[in-house]
Amino acid sequence: MNRTIRYALVLAFATAASSTPVLAQKSAEKAGAYATVNGKAIPKSRADALLAGQSRQGIPDSPELRKQVSEELIRREILTQEASKKGFDKKPEIQGQIDLARQGVLIGAYLNDYARTHPVTDEAIKKEYEAVKAKMGDKEYKARHVLVEKEDEAKAIIESLKRGVKFDEVAKQSKDPGSKDKGGDLGWANPASFVKPFSDAMMKLAAGKFTETPVKSDFGWHVIQLDETRDLKLPSFDEAKGQIAQQLQQRVVQQHIDDLRAKAKVD
Repeated sequence: MNRTIRYALVLAFATAASSTPVLAQKSAEKAGAYATVNGKAIPKSRADALLAGQSRQGIPDSPELRKQVSEELIRREILTQEASKKGFDKKPEIQGQIDLARQGVLIGAYLNDYARTHPVTDEAIKKEYEAVKAKMGDKEYKARHVLVEKEDEAKAIIESLKRGVKFDEVAKQSKDPGSKDKGGDLGWANPASFVKPFSDAMMKLAAGKFTETPVKSDFGWHVIQLDETRDLKLPSFDEAKGQIAQQLQQRVVQQHIDDLRAKAKVD
């Protein structure tokens, strides 16, 4: 359930004893209403929606939960009535927000149903797992780099390294804010994490060596040093299956949205 609603239910339960509103109970079930407040019916469908949301969160049905739901619905109805008295429901900006909220609920219901009726197959999940394994390879690399704007700057840094200047020192010239204060250290990473010119150059290095030719990428010019490598330990298929399935399902839904957008007539 929406976190705001859950918080409201907890708050309502905590304060229920001190402020119980007058509630007119009248054949509510027969009328398809949950209860009435100041003569206005609260649809039973609202209670069902709140209870269903709690159930999806793993919260079991109980008299205590139903009491919380009841109090929350009553409070909402009271506040809604007061807001209407003030004319908020007639304000254009509020009407726009209500319309967007209604759309959001409908969209969520539609897309959840689409995902349910178009599940990702185990075969597709396995294929994606193998593709990711092939892309990532079998090793991780611990590298450092210095990023500069001009090739001449990179060449000067390489000459400094050849003269014995420590990589930590030359890294201070780097334009990469995430690594310059750490001696250029990029931590352990898979080659697929880097842009191709960078990863290609890095994988050719022996441990402890640096590139003697500047490496050009879309970010600028790099001087790279490889500290060490290690075997890459990937999660097993069973461990990764859930996450991959979720990602593939998101792609299926997004593709459906894109297809609908392409077919839509927009004037």
